[in-house]
Amino acid sequence: MAFSTNNNQFMSEINVTPFVDVMLVLLIIFMVAAPMMTQGVDVSLPKASSKSLDTNDETLTITIDKNGDIYINTYKVALESLRDKLSTIISGRVNQPVFLKADKDIAYGLVVRVMSEIKEAGIQKIGMVTEPFEKKSKS
Repeated sequence: MAFSTNNNQFMSEINVTPFVDVMLVLLIIFMVAAPMMTQGVDVSLPKASSKSLDTNDETLTITIDKNGDIYINTYKVALESLRDKLSTIISGRVNQPVFLKADKDIAYGLVVRVMSEIKEAGIQKIGMVTEPFEKKSKS
């Protein structure tokens, strides 16, 4: 019985261990980085008791931050151009709802002016975004 000891043959098997290691490292990186990738404008919302609203990816959110700056989703706009920009965005969409997020320390007058501009743009459904009250546990 003679055995061939030819070491010049190519190995046809793939070593998958490095691939698995790289995939696990990428998975951990994305799991850590995903919570940091929240988008939107940071506002301190007022608290109210109401049921939650159904949203989707195409929902328009108008945000007024504590400095009085106005944003459409994450894009800053001036109050004077809000109506025109909203009219352009919603053209061709029927019953497009808009959610309004306003910082709790913003003057009521500014919120009313923004709501008026939204209505003038042709949007009939405006949802006010709030934070729920914290329920106190009975001890």
